[in-house]
Amino acid sequence: MHSRTPSPAARAGRPRSATADTAILAATRAALVELGWSKLTLGDVATRAGVAKTTLYRRWAGKNELVVDAVAELFDELRVPDRGSLAADIEGVVLQFAAILARPEARSGLMAVVAESTRDDALRERIRASIVERQKRLVLEGRARAQARGELPPEEDPEEAARTVDLIFDVVAGAVVHRTLVSAQPADENWVRGFTRVLVTGLISLAGRPQEHQTGAAADSPPAPGNRAATDSPPAPERKAANSPSGA
Repeated sequence: MHSRTPSPAARAGRPRSATADTAILAATRAALVELGWSKLTLGDVATRAGVAKTTLYRRWAGKNELVVDAVAELFDELRVPDRGSLAADIEGVVLQFAAILARPEARSGLMAVVAESTRDDALRERIRASIVERQKRLVLEGRARAQARGELPPEEDPEEAARTVDLIFDVVAGAVVHRTLVSAQPADENWVRGFTRVLVTGLISLAGRPQEHQTGAAADSPPAPGNRAATDSPPAPERKAANSPSGA
């Protein structure tokens, strides 16, 4: 389990118990499924976990932080399998991601914290730090492996590389969350295979294009047929004057 930033109260006193942490986070997920966000209380979680309320409050300042960490722990289970190719690796991790989102505790927890975060900037930042930023490790690992195999070229510009990681993560997470939680459709092997084909095609295309063409600027695109600038068009034939001796 990845380490989390403790609340100020948790930085002093006795060392934290990993066993207690695990029990509290599991109890939080169970309470979310059974009670929902609005009825979940830290007292109920403490009772389910078999710990004192003070133990829980030493670790988390409130319900928001507790629920985010309970959901984040589920996504920490994700691993990038080494299946021999970029496409196969992507399929493997996307199938894992979809399987986690199919679990009631993941659905309940993620939907609850995302809904609450629309009214709470601090909660949104905690989601970003505890879930989004932490799971970008998957993209970094998968991309590095593909580069080592020669499937993707190395990216020399660190800023551009970071933007690519953000983009890949957003595409994968957005597509799978929308498919499973918004559309309520299965992210089965057929869907994952098609999604992976589209993603890999885009990655290879992006990696093979010169940098100046990745901006999407209109100046880099060829003019559409029938819409050429006047300077690119061949000169129009001169119309003969009506009073010319040879005019029609």
